[in-house]
Amino acid sequence: MIEDCILTAGTAPSGANRQPWHFVVVRRPEVKRAIREAAEKEERAFYARRAPDEWLEALEPLGTGPEKPFLETAPCLIVVFAKSYNSHGKGKTKNYYVTESVGIATGILITAIHRSGLVSLTHTPSPMGFLSRILDRPGNERPFLILAVGYPDETAMVPDIGRKTLRDIVTFR
Repeated sequence: MIEDCILTAGTAPSGANRQPWHFVVVRRPEVKRAIREAAEKEERAFYARRAPDEWLEALEPLGTGPEKPFLETAPCLIVVFAKSYNSHGKGKTKNYYVTESVGIATGILITAIHRSGLVSLTHTPSPMGFLSRILDRPGNERPFLILAVGYPDETAMVPDIGRKTLRDIVTFR
C-alpha cells in the first residue's frame, strides 16, 4: 500500500519534469527512535526559545508540544526530501521549482495515503538537518517533511479545529 501511495506521489507535475523528490520509508524501530529523539530536541528548543509568543498561542488549541511519540509508535514514517539537483554519472542537473514540485507531490502522497484507508500526521521540526544525517542522505537533498503513517488508533483524537468556508477560500470571477 505504501509503495502504491509513493508511486502515486511520483506522478506529480514538476518543474521541467525533474521530479526533485526522494521518499525514505522508515520502519525500523531504532531509526524511528533516533528520529523522535532528535526531533524532540529541536522541538524543546523551539517551544522554549525560538517560537514567538504569537505562534505558541496559535498552537495552543491544537494541543501540540515538544513530545512527539507518534514518530516512534507509527508503524511507518515517510520522510520527504527535496532535491536541489540530480546527480548523474559525470555531473549534476539543476532542478526547478523544487519547493512547489515537492509540495505538490507531498499533497498527492497524503491524499493517496488517506484514500487507501490509512492516516497520516505531518511533522516539520525546524531545523530538520538531523534527518539527513540519521537517514544518510546526500548533500543535494534537504528534508522537507515527515509523515507518520498507519491505521488510526482507537484512542486518537482529532482536535475540532474547523475549516474556512468556501466563501472564505475562493473567489469566482
